[in-house]
Amino acid sequence: MAFAHLLRRIRHAAISPLLVETKEQARLLRSQHDFLLSMKWATAAQELKNPLNHFGAKYFSQSDEDGITLEIIKRLGLERGTFLEFGPGDGLENNTLVLLSIGWRGAWIGGQDLAFDPHTNPKRLSFQKAWVALDNIAALTKGALADIAASDVDVLTVDLDGNDLYFTEALLGFLHPKLVIVEYNAKFPPPARWSVKYDPNFEWDRTDYQGASLSSFCDLLARFGYTLVCCNAATGVNAFFVQNSDLSAFKDVPQSIDVIFVRRQYELPVHVGHPVSPKTIEQMLT
Repeated sequence: MAFAHLLRRIRHAAISPLLVETKEQARLLRSQHDFLLSMKWATAAQELKNPLNHFGAKYFSQSDEDGITLEIIKRLGLERGTFLEFGPGDGLENNTLVLLSIGWRGAWIGGQDLAFDPHTNPKRLSFQKAWVALDNIAALTKGALADIAASDVDVLTVDLDGNDLYFTEALLGFLHPKLVIVEYNAKFPPPARWSVKYDPNFEWDRTDYQGASLSSFCDLLARFGYTLVCCNAATGVNAFFVQNSDLSAFKDVPQSIDVIFVRRQYELPVHVGHPVSPKTIEQMLT
């Protein structure tokens, strides 16, 4: 039976009270689901030609981003550092929790309340709940870094589901991270160049009208001296860029965007394909 079909059946049974009689049965079904999903992720990583994907692992991230991040910072020689994440969610699942767990300090900026008190250790973690726009992103960033006594960051991650291309451009105007992680819209494979139109009031409507294509991000990051080294295999959502001056540590990584690109894994039961928005086509034509 195909992985995706089996995963859907198991997950549906695990969450439906009509299909399970006891909590133990539900627990076992969820365990089977997680095991099969992990196998699916591992298979996807092995099928790719990028060795960085083989390090993929989930600790606090949405899927396999944590393992990739840890391998990249290891190659960069970053034992301790600072991070900045836009769009950390409720703080329980994001790209930089793993860095916090290994002793890094950093800042989060986003519009969602955290599931825990962000002021527990303000010297290690600064949190600002704010609506991010081009006219305040610099001030928000500088304020957050001042909170942790930092002037720059080693890792920058941007995941705000909309104006990410514009925000990344603004941030790289005054920050010089060693690693940049962005969420790309994999609906558009290379060489498609596409982005939402900037809107300071943008709110994602759960359609495919969000973010920007991988090629658009590559064009932008290249202007600031960065090169794409990986896209996560499990979901095809996050792209990883390092400074050109550090590429000697990534000689085994493919140089072609077509090889590194990972399509969105819509068939997995934990992810559902976005309905097409008319605005997507309108923006494509412009």
